[in-house]
Amino acid sequence: MIGIIINPKSGKKAFRRQRYYLFKQLRKLDLDFTFRVTKYANHACELARELVESGIRDVLIVGGDGTLSEAINGIMTAKGVDTREVRIGLVPRGTGNDWGRYWGIDKDHKKSIKYYLNGVAQPIDIGKVELSRNGEVHRHYFINSVGFGVDCLTCQMTHVLKYYLGSHRLLYAFALLFAIAKHKSLKMSLKIDGETESGWNLFTMNIGNGCYSGGGIKQNPKADPTDGVFHAMFAEKPTFKQVLKAIPHMFDGKLELLPFIHNIVGKEIELQTPKYLAFEADGIVVEACGPYKVSVIPSALQMIVPPESH
Repeated sequence: MIGIIINPKSGKKAFRRQRYYLFKQLRKLDLDFTFRVTKYANHACELARELVESGIRDVLIVGGDGTLSEAINGIMTAKGVDTREVRIGLVPRGTGNDWGRYWGIDKDHKKSIKYYLNGVAQPIDIGKVELSRNGEVHRHYFINSVGFGVDCLTCQMTHVLKYYLGSHRLLYAFALLFAIAKHKSLKMSLKIDGETESGWNLFTMNIGNGCYSGGGIKQNPKADPTDGVFHAMFAEKPTFKQVLKAIPHMFDGKLELLPFIHNIVGKEIELQTPKYLAFEADGIVVEACGPYKVSVIPSALQMIVPPESH
């Protein structure tokens, strides 16, 4: 049985057409399925949890990176479920498609459905952020990346600007420019696999399980969701000249070569901050205070990927 979670937000006409085509292909192959449609923020989390707790182990997400991330949180918090047995698939419908881009999953729904039906199961890592609220530990999971500083503020600005500019790739570029102009660096310390480094001024930080973020920006080109570690980039406050030099390298994977970028590899990264610091996980903004512990869960579940990506 395949459990399908669909986010129809990108347009009812496209939603009906894509849903009809998907169901037609599944019926051709005599595959049993059930589907759920999201109705509000974080609904995909609830739906995914219910599906896997009911015994379903194949979950197909028809939606964007945010819908996928919500579903991951539902799966990872399900009771009595060995998540390593769960297989997830993706038919991208969002703006960024950063996770699908890594695997070569096309935004053309016919191609992505074909990839899912003919794909192979690949064990993948999942990230976990632990934080405290009123003395209680809370956990948030992510599949692609988690970001702080300008990275998070860019995400916040994207959610605001899309109501005025619409959803398209340039939206991230406009949001990034706004975030760079507005953000103020914050003194903090890091602990990487138990080794403490202090006195850093956080401008932006992205901890990558996958290598893409922000609609194709390659912040961590060596990030691999199957290697059991994170690849992270940390930038202290750059000069205006350094920002101009960085812009041409946002999509070519050479940001890590710039002198104001610190490249980090580790299984566990702790952030200590003296004040409030929100973060974004797969494009979802989490309003919280540190300290934060970001750790990798190796081979936490399986992803259905095109055969050539395996």
